[in-house]
Amino acid sequence: MSRPVIGITIAYDGRREGVFSLRRDYLRSIEAAGGLPLVLAPGKPSDAPELLDRLQGLVLTGGSDVDPGLYGQPPHPRLGTVFRDRDEFELALVHEALDRDLPMLGICRGHQVLNVATGGTLIQDIPSDVSGGAVHDSERERWQRSHEVRILAGTRLRALLGADTVEVNSFHHQAVKDLGRGLRVSALSAEDSIVEGIEAEAGRFVVGVQWHPESFWNQPGGFGSLFEGVVRAGAGR
Repeated sequence: MSRPVIGITIAYDGRREGVFSLRRDYLRSIEAAGGLPLVLAPGKPSDAPELLDRLQGLVLTGGSDVDPGLYGQPPHPRLGTVFRDRDEFELALVHEALDRDLPMLGICRGHQVLNVATGGTLIQDIPSDVSGGAVHDSERERWQRSHEVRILAGTRLRALLGADTVEVNSFHHQAVKDLGRGLRVSALSAEDSIVEGIEAEAGRFVVGVQWHPESFWNQPGGFGSLFEGVVRAGAGR
């Protein structure tokens, strides 16, 4: 039986102009979950339908900030580098995937892209805009956990993780603000209630998490169930 093909978006390397980069952890996580990873470099938004014809699932990865013009806000003074072509390409992928009910997992930036694609907005800089906010942009190793997240009852995320609290890593300065259409919150930071998880209200597999579960693919007690979930959902289509 062939493995479900799971598309994985890829980021620009902010240190080297014209170069894409992707952490191997994403590939290994999909492989460990029984899927066949296929890397999707930013291209023309109009290519989204043809690309998704080849996929059974989609993983939206981390990276640069999303252009706030795409959710109707002026840029914050602490906005990082944005790549509008990547934003527009990934938004087109999400819109097309939602139309097809294609399983999706959004990670960090990808979680934010899911929200923006459905009409939501973002906190552009947590340290500036959230009074008393926790430290979410950790300087620890990728696989080191830095804060606790509460997983809300009755959510798909709770069913996937089988726990009401988890310790996660954290490498972001932006977060979900106003929730997109058809989404619900599935997890919150225990310290400051920053949104750490979102998912589709309907039965489809659309899950976003603000942390980086892929970094634990070779660590005990990781988050492999998230990748297994999107692969299983893809296999069942």
